[in-house]
Amino acid sequence: MSRVTLSFRAPAEFAEQTKALASALSMSASDYVREAVLEKNERAIKARMVFLSKQLSAQHLAENQAMDASAGDGLA
Repeated sequence: MSRVTLSFRAPAEFAEQTKALASALSMSASDYVREAVLEKNERAIKARMVFLSKQLSAQHLAENQAMDASAGDGLA
């Protein structure tokens, strides 16, 4: 896996808090931020999957109800 540098601007207070928390966990600030972003990405992906699953379930329910309504059409 190749590595690239990602940089962003943050308030000094955020940077200091991040460094302090990383230090308390015996981590580098880069590792701390990397893990935090990975966790956030995983939560976002999970939330998207839940949203799409609910949409698909709603579609299937509507289709099943439509098929149930046609079950009494006289066909055996």
